[in-house]
Amino acid sequence: MEKIVELKNVTKTYLSGEKEFNALNNINLSINKGELVVILGPSGAGKSTLLNLIGGMDTPTNGEIIIAGENISKYNENKLSDYRARNIGFIFQFYNILPTLTVLENVELIKDIINNDVDAKEAIKAVGLEKHMNKFPNQLSGGEQQRVSIARAIAKNPKLLLCDEPTGALDSKTGVEVLKLLKKQCDGNNGENTVIIVTHNSLFADIADTVIRVKNGQIESVIENQNPKNIDDVKW
Repeated sequence: MEKIVELKNVTKTYLSGEKEFNALNNINLSINKGELVVILGPSGAGKSTLLNLIGGMDTPTNGEIIIAGENISKYNENKLSDYRARNIGFIFQFYNILPTLTVLENVELIKDIINNDVDAKEAIKAVGLEKHMNKFPNQLSGGEQQRVSIARAIAKNPKLLLCDEPTGALDSKTGVEVLKLLKKQCDGNNGENTVIIVTHNSLFADIADTVIRVKNGQIESVIENQNPKNIDDVKW
């Protein structure tokens, strides 16, 4: 299968006081295009650091990060900003939507940064919020607000959809609906889209095409799931 993500001997070092701390330590990893990938590990394992490096929100201390053939590890901030705009959709645990804008206006913000976007109304319809387009975030439930953030992310038509604990603030029923939306995004666009989910919830492993386990800044294992479960078949 075609690789969309390759990390080669990547280390990320932070300063903690006067001491250096390796959040990631000389890791090698590849991710195939079109897959639903789950990154599992305890708090402090390096999961979010890994996601931030892939998303161009941070740069490695050493090593190379190659995304869809582009070596982004030496990009300056302007090139990283352009890379994020063209290639990456982000979904976070806390929704990061603007409270003074309507649902439609929040999603239409994408038009200012990218040219091949999906129509905002179509993205909102895809997440089941077509009746709420003119509402403000404080008029929505938590699950509906997360769906707005998903609609905004998929409206970019991104090569990579990066999700950091996307269901962490939701009840199990709403979380299942969010996972279905993410899976649908991965299945769409003729297999061009890849979804990467960072979580500590081991149940996510059952639905993933590939499961990456991270521990103490190292890749502990990479397992391809030959028979991912249907989301409705998992006891959440």
